Amino acid sequence: MSAAEERDGVSLTNLDQPLFDGSGATKRDLVDYLDAVRDKIVPVLRDRPLSVMRVRPGQAPFMQKNLPKYTPEWVPRLPIWAEASKREISYGLCDDRRTLLWFANQRAVEYHPTLYPRDRWDHPTHLVLDLDPPEDNAFPLAVEAAHLVRRALADEGLAGAVKTSGAKGVHVFVPIEDTPADDVAAATRAIAARAERLGPEVATSAFIVEDRGGKVYLDSTRAGGATVAAAYSPRLRPGTPVSFPVTWDELDRVSPADFTLRTAAELLGDRDPWAESMPAPQKLGADLIAEGHTIPVARVQAMHEGKRRARAKRGE
Repeated sequence: MSAAEERDGVSLTNLDQPLFDGSGATKRDLVDYLDAVRDKIVPVLRDRPLSVMRVRPGQAPFMQKNLPKYTPEWVPRLPIWAEASKREISYGLCDDRRTLLWFANQRAVEYHPTLYPRDRWDHPTHLVLDLDPPEDNAFPLAVEAAHLVRRALADEGLAGAVKTSGAKGVHVFVPIEDTPADDVAAATRAIAARAERLGPEVATSAFIVEDRGGKVYLDSTRAGGATVAAAYSPRLRPGTPVSFPVTWDELDRVSPADFTLRTAAELLGDRDPWAESMPAPQKLGADLIAEGHTIPVARVQAMHEGKRRARAKRGE
């Protein structure tokens, strides 16, 4: 095969170039993998504003939200006003194989969709907890924390699906009925707090890194406009691991390195474990939401605490 070819009307170039240092893969491997899992990854990307992590030869990886000017007209897009930067961002929508192949040819390795669909800006479809262990080799700790989250959810009559993040941790996704983003964010904080109480020696909801004491961080900030690496998305890490769905029973027996750009498609076969494991949308309880609204927003609390510590350091 040559280093250039065409699929579904998309010109694919430089396919035999290394993907990135330490990837153990070529650009062709990325294209082939994404094409092989297209019927699984496109459904979790469809109709959701998409940010991607790209890597160009000789350059540091970068997050792309705004579609470049040379993007083909047939790539679906959604303009969204970004209040922070005071400009309109043209987000891509990866709704089909052709668009996915175009992103792959752009060396888009990671796929981070929003938690809301394009027509429901303020209503996330999932409650998400991102469980971040203190070190790269501490995945078993993240698994322990995931089971705490599962217990906290079960105590509230909720159930979620779990996947490796593809980095060093675990993602728990709980599909929910139509709920405003502020209430989803509150419920997420409440679940994190309850999980922390179940295992304070393992997990923490402390936003400030130095306050975590070597515990797994229960990141409850993935609501509203936040994004999360999609199921089946490759990650820009050595060996190019993939965010891979597992059952709760399997979680104790796997490692993030088990699922890579080179192995994941074959392990999946014809199955779509993310779709298979995802419960039906569930209603968030009023008491859970009310509890969450009493818990300060982590980033805001951390900002105020940082200022307080700075004043104390200056002796004010």
